[in-house]
Amino acid sequence: MMKKDQLIIGNRIFNSRLILGTGKYKSLKEMENCLLNSETEIVTVAIRRLHLLSSHKKESLITSINWKKLWLLPNTAGAKTTEEAIRLAFLGRELSKRIGQGENNFIKLEVISDPKYLFPDPIGTLKAAEFLVKKGFTVLPYTNTDPILAKHLEDIGCATIMPLGSPIGSGQGIQNINNIQIIIENSKIPVIIDAGIGSSSEAAFAMELGADAVLLNTAIAQANIPVMMSRAMNLAIQSGRQAFLAGRINPSKFAQSSSPIKGSDFLSSKR
Repeated sequence: MMKKDQLIIGNRIFNSRLILGTGKYKSLKEMENCLLNSETEIVTVAIRRLHLLSSHKKESLITSINWKKLWLLPNTAGAKTTEEAIRLAFLGRELSKRIGQGENNFIKLEVISDPKYLFPDPIGTLKAAEFLVKKGFTVLPYTNTDPILAKHLEDIGCATIMPLGSPIGSGQGIQNINNIQIIIENSKIPVIIDAGIGSSSEAAFAMELGADAVLLNTAIAQANIPVMMSRAMNLAIQSGRQAFLAGRINPSKFAQSSSPIKGSDFLSSKR
């Protein structure tokens, strides 16, 4: 029997390799339906948005999600400095405890000082990651596609590497493929493609490259029919992973007959 193919991050095991964000949906109900239909097991939420936790409203982002079935990945989106990201990370850990995930030390680390292009700050990210790892966090850092930075983040104890496919929310798909392949080939921890995915084919392609998972938000939330796109992304991730494990054929310069004369002995009589 084939061993079950699972995603391992830190000390947690997941069956789904699709991680979803919670922003940009038209309603909380639509978000709930998309999370359900995607079969995701990890949901990332910007800590800055979670003043909703203390809101008097009966229905909020936090209360509308079943945290007994889904794992919270708080993120430091909006942090412009190392210090700000660290502060948000501790707030995120407190939030995890409040929803009943006392053992949850996960943090999606984002340090973005550039307001125009929203590229991650490599120096700030590295500094914050090193501090948070020492404080017992399971750090999932959002980075650019720099293989050297990826190796530094791995060496200091990060649980994953999360290079961007292309700029956040751009829907440009997977760019800088060569660097992403280098990161994947040299990483001993999971590589999660984060940001820029616009379609299911791009999600499948990310997995075919050898990525361990994909994190996305806008591609589903802003689709014409978000629930349908959430199902498509789920299937794409599964398909891409299976294709990667199966191994594609080597490209050939010339045509290769699919019914060669040689090697067809099973058709001949052996009487």
